[in-house]
Amino acid sequence: MKKSSFLICILFGLTATFTFTSCNDQSKNSKGALASSAAEKVYIAPGEHDEYYAFVSGGFSGQLSVYGLPSGRLFKVIPVFSQDAEKAYGYNEETKPMLNTSHGFIPWDDAHHPDISQTNGELDGRWVFINGNNTPRIAKIDLTTFETTEILEIPNSAGNHSSSYVTDNSEYVVAGTRFSIPVPQRDMSIKDYKGNFKGALSFISVDPEDGRMDIKFQLLMPGFAYDKAHPGRGKSHGWFFFTTYNTEEANTLLEVNASQNDKDFIAAINWKKIEEYVNGGGGKIMPANYAHNVYDDKTHTATSTMKKEVLMVDPKDVPGAIYFLPTPKSPHGCDVDPSGEYIVGSGKLSADVTVHSFDKMLKAIENKKFDGEAYGIPILNFEDVLAGTVKQPGLGPLHTEFDGKGYAYTTFFISSEVVKWKLGTWEVIDRQPCYYSVGHLMIPGGNSRKPDGKYLLAMNKITKDRYLPTGPEVTQSAQLYDISGGKMELLLDFPTVGEPHYAAGISADIIKKNSKKIFNLSENKHKYATISDNDVRVERNGKEVHIYMTTIRSHFNPDNIEGVKVGDKVYFHVTNLEQDYDVPHGIGMIGARTSELLIMPGQTETFVWEPKQVGVWPFYCTDFCSALHQEMQGYVRVSPANSNLELSWSLGE
Repeated sequence: MKKSSFLICILFGLTATFTFTSCNDQSKNSKGALASSAAEKVYIAPGEHDEYYAFVSGGFSGQLSVYGLPSGRLFKVIPVFSQDAEKAYGYNEETKPMLNTSHGFIPWDDAHHPDISQTNGELDGRWVFINGNNTPRIAKIDLTTFETTEILEIPNSAGNHSSSYVTDNSEYVVAGTRFSIPVPQRDMSIKDYKGNFKGALSFISVDPEDGRMDIKFQLLMPGFAYDKAHPGRGKSHGWFFFTTYNTEEANTLLEVNASQNDKDFIAAINWKKIEEYVNGGGGKIMPANYAHNVYDDKTHTATSTMKKEVLMVDPKDVPGAIYFLPTPKSPHGCDVDPSGEYIVGSGKLSADVTVHSFDKMLKAIENKKFDGEAYGIPILNFEDVLAGTVKQPGLGPLHTEFDGKGYAYTTFFISSEVVKWKLGTWEVIDRQPCYYSVGHLMIPGGNSRKPDGKYLLAMNKITKDRYLPTGPEVTQSAQLYDISGGKMELLLDFPTVGEPHYAAGISADIIKKNSKKIFNLSENKHKYATISDNDVRVERNGKEVHIYMTTIRSHFNPDNIEGVKVGDKVYFHVTNLEQDYDVPHGIGMIGARTSELLIMPGQTETFVWEPKQVGVWPFYCTDFCSALHQEMQGYVRVSPANSNLELSWSLGE
């Protein structure tokens, strides 16, 4: 083992052991921050609402969870890249296209970084964007319905990690590759990585009216790993910043071989300049193959379109648009303060936190203070762009957010703590332990120009003794801190879905007034909608049987169907006729190889049933909707495949 690898292992191992031991002792000997005053600060009386929404990514669950702050109550799990039997997402015929990709139907992804749409650098609460890390995708969630309405696959990318981050007016969402790959993909030796593999950074335009996404252009960057990103704010609007590691361009045992250089880079990209180049006809069309999936609230149906090309930009063709800022060492987080002046790079293997100055960067560019170049991209002198250094604040810095009061908060994975420090003086002001191995943190609006500096949410990777044991794996968790005073105060622990990576928080008042309560039946344009009981019917087309069904408290129409045969493919098209808030209906069918449907008021959904056995088979409402919920059921008679029995249906005879 090389000396550098051995030292890293010792550092991680000993620190982790010390951290868990010391924290366990503290939790056993005192109540610490979780005293009665803390409980009062997170208490939400029955019938009252939380002050903030927190949208917490589910990591390997592929979902996005909605919590209230300060209570920590779970309100909803939004399926994005994963099938969800509760809501029939990815199971019903309407949403299956949302999970289509160039690789086929992929009902899973690794959802990491949500970000909320902005106007003038402030959260506007229209949409949440989130990345799929494994099969590169960006999704959009409509915050009037809290449903996924669009998923765009990202070609020429792998490990879509430095995503999804939104510019000041939601002009762009970015999707940066983590793994460099051959572009275009081809059969070549992995040993030929250096100089031949490339990293694609995708700039996805967002329609200001409906949020529709489209890949405006891709940048073909050197073959580094692109880890995190952040748009410029205020004075630096028009720039994007990406941390890189593996500037060594290693292709094996990266734990050692990608940790050799003393400094890696933050890539500073002037997207305004590249946009001007592209709008003037610049860039080259490259063949590609990627899915664009869109859900329509009027038809209640998703469509999937395969796109065949993308506009690729070579940095050499836009001189002066991209620069490298040297940053120690293997940086992860890349964060920009609300003013847009300070660019924070968190080197995982550095003892310090490095802060670059946007103004100094522009001056260094103007005076050509370069320290060489990498693949034609100028490297700026480290000292000429350095704003300051937070000296030895902790071990393993990862992510930083801001409170809008002149302070920054950084997580330290190895020493399991959040550290508060002052912008400009770089002085450490406060530190609080996390339990344990904290990754991201979130301050509502903390990545915008107007943070709400009241709460901080830390998302932790390990909980060990914090909760009741549940076998080899213990729940993932988040911890809520009060940051309204001079010192941070731990208020609450609460379990989370999946592995929380990052969260986006916003004042509840911005969103809740726009929340949709029903879908108007008069606006239902679903192909198989049954808007009234007069339209109920059952039709045969060869071996396909289509049931046009309605549901309302407390019956299905029709509820008795005969003439279905073994070998038929039976489509249940079910419309919920309710026009009352919070009255969905469900339907489940014995033997159906799918989930139930959960149909919102005024909505139509479809599932398919392929009966294999002769008999009389029940279906029933799966969502408790009234005192007569148990009576909400029906039967389908299935006859042999050679039966001459004609289709018939009835209600109330």
